[in-house]
Amino acid sequence: QVQLVESGGDLVQAGGSLRLSCVVSGSIFSINDMGWYRQAPEKQRELVATITAGGNTNFADSVKGRFTLSRDNAKNTMYLQMNSLKPDDTAVYYCYVQHRTMYDLRYSDYWGQGTQVTVSS
Repeated sequence: QVQLVESGGDLVQAGGSLRLSCVVSGSIFSINDMGWYRQAPEKQRELVATITAGGNTNFADSVKGRFTLSRDNAKNTMYLQMNSLKPDDTAVYYCYVQHRTMYDLRYSDYWGQGTQVTVSS
């Protein structure tokens, strides 16, 4: 079993920046893709960005050019750098990882509890 803890959420003015972190701990065997989703009030959860084990990234159109995503495999940590923030970026941000144990044939998704990002206009 693995646990994910997000941090870095805060209240920031439009145009500002934040860096979210997601630390994975527990009985880690193999981590595949990692990523972030977000959910704004009364909206469905949406994909923000993903990063493969090899470091290839993919971003939602709404954040392309403003957000970057990286991971430190040695530290089992992922970072979402968010620049030029907009009020529309306000949401709870959730990190996830695909993890499997040595006994699993497939990866399973694990989620963090979320961190609040609020962007004021």
